[in-house]
Amino acid sequence: MTSQATSQTSQENQNMTKIPLSRSEVFGELRKELHEDEEFHQSDAHIFIIMGASGDLAKKKIYPTLWNTYISGKYADEDSFSKLDTHIQSLPGGTEANRLFYLALPPTVYHDVSKNIRTCCMSKKGWNRVIVEKPFGHDLQSSEELSAHLSSLFTEDQIYRIDHYLGKEMVQNLMVLRFGNRIFGPIWNRDSIACVVLSFKEPFGTQGRGGYFDDFGIIRDVMQNHLLQMLCLVAMEKPASTSSDDVRDEKVKVLKCIAPVTLSDVVLGQYVGDPEGEGDSKLGYLDDPTVPKGSTQATFTTAVLYVHNERWDGVPFILRCGKALNERKAEVRLQFTDVPGDIFGNQCRRNELVVRVQPNEAVYAKMMSKKPGVYFSPEETELDLTYKSRYKAGASLFLCAEKHCKHRNQKDVKLPDAYERLILDVFCGSQMHFVRSDELREAWRIFTPLLHRIDKEKPKPIPYKYGSRGPTEADDLSKKVGFRYEGTYKWVNPHRL
Repeated sequence: MTSQATSQTSQENQNMTKIPLSRSEVFGELRKELHEDEEFHQSDAHIFIIMGASGDLAKKKIYPTLWNTYISGKYADEDSFSKLDTHIQSLPGGTEANRLFYLALPPTVYHDVSKNIRTCCMSKKGWNRVIVEKPFGHDLQSSEELSAHLSSLFTEDQIYRIDHYLGKEMVQNLMVLRFGNRIFGPIWNRDSIACVVLSFKEPFGTQGRGGYFDDFGIIRDVMQNHLLQMLCLVAMEKPASTSSDDVRDEKVKVLKCIAPVTLSDVVLGQYVGDPEGEGDSKLGYLDDPTVPKGSTQATFTTAVLYVHNERWDGVPFILRCGKALNERKAEVRLQFTDVPGDIFGNQCRRNELVVRVQPNEAVYAKMMSKKPGVYFSPEETELDLTYKSRYKAGASLFLCAEKHCKHRNQKDVKLPDAYERLILDVFCGSQMHFVRSDELREAWRIFTPLLHRIDKEKPKPIPYKYGSRGPTEADDLSKKVGFRYEGTYKWVNPHRL
């Protein structure tokens, strides 16, 4: 799949205060203001090549943002890549164009494709960059082999290991919340925080994708990458700057402080059908015809990790992820310690700071307040920043310079998709939101012993009903390590009121 995106340099005398910026102009202005990037020029020709054009990822996430034409070929056939190179050079500006290769492929063909790209398709005059989609291997050894192979063909600054969660608005917001606000700094440590919970919940099952899922499982699919990346952003020390390497240096330091996960700190579950449910909810994981009969693959996992450093020693980081649960949600929840010297007769609940990644992006702090009326009774409430309410569907975030557009609060402007942000980062040469090789190595080091033990012993996962919160044993584990779940308070999205 080839795509050529060329943008015209806007006239300097254009009246920006009257004419709204186009989507591409907004991104261009944003990158110029935030990164002052010298590599990205709107007048340059950029050619985007997708390997794996027939795949689900490409159809759902990549194509909606790109123009296309199609070249058919075999991944292991050098002549097919020579044909692709000939086509690229025939495009306007193709001989001098920058080339971005997106490997939306299974890891089994990475070796052939990357080798043929290096041999046949590299730009002689422009830059060359390669996006590699997760999973980055199957365990530490396979990941190291893949990294060594890619490193033999490309330099590290040409390799972009993409985890789309690093492109989500609220995940990127974690750094600003932490290091741009004085109020959080003094309490962001083991003296004030009792535990940190990172959750990823989906209300649907595998639905015909069980063959792929059964090969990897929920730990490899979600926990080892998405949740661990969010953990790093919560736990890392303040970087020297917002440069890519400074940020990723601090993330690696966090990972090095985490010991490998043991099976005693893990709860594994597998969903079963709900006899009283409707549609797919009547079906369990093993009812999926693409799932091997009798599979013991987990569709739900809770794991407890500890960061053994001065800031976090003793604070449990509880990672929870699963399919066929009671809601769709991804969030970071910091639960603070009890207020010392209670004078309200055990009526107070713990404070919490919640960063909701999806859906309905929000940041809210759960706190105690006096219940209105004549009685002196505390009740739970929240300080709420819900993006759809505050930012008018995201318009003021990206039409952020009032001098550029007077229509900055129009409601039809939406937050960019995570893939849009990350692909733009690749064009700009920014690697802050991509996974570095040493970061990947440490992530696999943490989970590989657990994964190997599960693969070898095949422990039977605990059944949980489709549409439930997951196994009750997972709640027991969280309670055991210090998380306190009262279940008396639920955040209400104010946008729906």
